[in-house]
Amino acid sequence: MTLRATTLFLAATLAAPAVAQDAGDPAEGENLFNQCKACHMIQSPDGEMIVRGGQVGPNLYGVVGGPAGEVDDFRYGDGLLKAAEMGLEWTQENFVAYSADPQGFLRDYTDDGSVRSKMAFRLQDGNEDIYAYLMDVAPAESAGES
Repeated sequence: MTLRATTLFLAATLAAPAVAQDAGDPAEGENLFNQCKACHMIQSPDGEMIVRGGQVGPNLYGVVGGPAGEVDDFRYGDGLLKAAEMGLEWTQENFVAYSADPQGFLRDYTDDGSVRSKMAFRLQDGNEDIYAYLMDVAPAESAGES
C-alpha cells in the first residue's frame, strides 16, 4: 500500500465514527415523544391509537423513511410543500435536522430564505431517539427504510 493510499484509508477509518448517525433509543424516544404529542398523534390507518395526541401537526404513523408532506387530510405549510416537491424524505438525518430547527432546515433545504415552517417547536435533544421510536411503531414496509 502506498503512503497516499494508507493516509486516505486511515483518514476514512478515523472519520467514520464522527460521520455515523446515532441509531437512537426507541424506549427513550417513546418517553421524549411526550413533547410531541401536544401537536402530533400516532394512529394507524385501521384506527389503532398508538399515542393519543393533538391534530395541529400531522399524524406521524409511518412517516419515517417516506416522502414529506404525504399525510392525507393534513394541510401542510408552503415551506414543507416546497421541500416535498423537491424530494424531501424523512431520513433520520433530515428528521433530526428538521425537528431541531424546522424553519432553518426548510430554508436550507429549499435554498429559499423566505419559506416558513408551520412547526414552531424546536426539539433540542433526543431527536435520534424519537426517530428510532417512530421507526419502532411504523408499519413493516416503512420501518426498514431510513
